[in-house]
Amino acid sequence: MPRRPTMTGKPHKTESAAGEMPFVAHLIELRNRLLRIIIAVGIILLALLPFANQLYSLVAAPLLAHLPEGTSMIATEVASPFLAPFKLALISAIFLAMPVVLYQLWAFIAPGLYQHERKLVFPLLLTSTVLFYLGAAFAYYVVLPLVFSFFITMAPEGVAVMTDISKYLDFVLKLFFAFGLAFEVPIATILLVWAGVTTPETLVAKRPYIIVGAFVMGMLLTPPDVISQSLLALPMWLLFELGVFFSRLYVGGASVKADTKPTKTD
Repeated sequence: MPRRPTMTGKPHKTESAAGEMPFVAHLIELRNRLLRIIIAVGIILLALLPFANQLYSLVAAPLLAHLPEGTSMIATEVASPFLAPFKLALISAIFLAMPVVLYQLWAFIAPGLYQHERKLVFPLLLTSTVLFYLGAAFAYYVVLPLVFSFFITMAPEGVAVMTDISKYLDFVLKLFFAFGLAFEVPIATILLVWAGVTTPETLVAKRPYIIVGAFVMGMLLTPPDVISQSLLALPMWLLFELGVFFSRLYVGGASVKADTKPTKTD
């Protein structure tokens, strides 16, 4: 028996169809987005694999520049000469594919956002990518040379500094991600204010606790030395101040636009 048409001429949807179809559609959309991310990472990985050893030499340059003459890096595991460059190539592929990852994330969540929310979220995604890259670059060009210079000069007399390539890679990647995440502090500050969790005035009032927390985070996220801890904590503090400044302008402007959005009259 055919369904009774509605005033619009379309049949009524059953409750199960209305509830299940959007959910299944969301799952299919999520699967497609994840597949595109995996394909992008795979393509970049295949392009990087032939240059994996050169890529590792580039990452090892800050340490090699400070090693005493006659010393070098070593591989203590049988498979380390292959696995360490391969791991670096894989992490680099994910790192380089981050714009694609963020775009797919944006394309998935954008349909569920209001217009003023889209104008706020998309610039934050773009800025967070740039800040993450800046954090990793800061670690490579500023932090690593200072840290390795300090470590090697503090080595006891008669001790030959010969770092294992796998241990070195783990150490460097930890710093890259620590500084990359630390440079996301302005984005986190803006999001907290935008979500109504806090206000710029409250954050300013709690500045002393924020500074202490930055040094605690520096202690937890970096190797146990004062230099790398300070080099992480100080940028986190400065970026927090930057986030408070822009949260006043950015979130305030978005709120005004949302409040002044025209509404329908009866």
